Amino acid sequence: MKTLEAFGLHWDGEVYYQSRHVDIYNDIINDLQRNKLIYPCTCSRKTLTAASDRGQPQPDIYPGLCRNRQTLPDGPHALRIKTDNRIISFQDELQGLISHNLAKQDGDFIVKRKDRIVAYQFAVVIDDDLQHVNHIVRGFDLLDATPKQIYLQQLLGLLTPRYMHVPVIVDEQGYKLSKQTQATAVDLASPHRIIFALLVLLKQNPPIELQQAPVTELLGWAVEHWNPVLLKNAHTVSCDD
Repeated sequence: MKTLEAFGLHWDGEVYYQSRHVDIYNDIINDLQRNKLIYPCTCSRKTLTAASDRGQPQPDIYPGLCRNRQTLPDGPHALRIKTDNRIISFQDELQGLISHNLAKQDGDFIVKRKDRIVAYQFAVVIDDDLQHVNHIVRGFDLLDATPKQIYLQQLLGLLTPRYMHVPVIVDEQGYKLSKQTQATAVDLASPHRIIFALLVLLKQNPPIELQQAPVTELLGWAVEHWNPVLLKNAHTVSCDD
């Protein structure tokens, strides 16, 4: 939050904490269970790899091993949502038309993990609806998650936002900048330089005279001149420094 403030990025309303909405997530999951749309799964990665070795789908495509389980398992288990053969299609505002068959390309996916934490795919769908989000702009690395989220929206009778997936900034080895890859932390001492560099990386061509401009002026220029077409068909942008 301090970083957002340093960069002049202010949010609307109160800060939304997922931990305060766990009861809402669980109530909806319980409703789906009562309607037999969710089932318990005890499969491990090792189990799915072994199934793949026996000629079943790859580990990333769940083969439905627990789908017809008749009794609740005694030990830890995840909860999976049943998928069907419908084609999920949406018009991404940068990547174009995306079509996806969840049953064939993913299989039934997890909505609550074995450690009882609600999965990202499920929580964000509820969050977006509760906050009346109607336009989502995020990294290309989350493009494959979108059909799952749209499927959940359809299942729950929720509105589907508009989506735009922008390129992800990567290092010289092609890895996304993150703590996991030991990327350098954002420098809060010179936010104007960071914003200018990001506008260059995102191919927005900021004029050189803005290089020393204050944050508010840079953001104002960026909003007025934002042109996503300049990013079209790009999945990543490379950062050498």
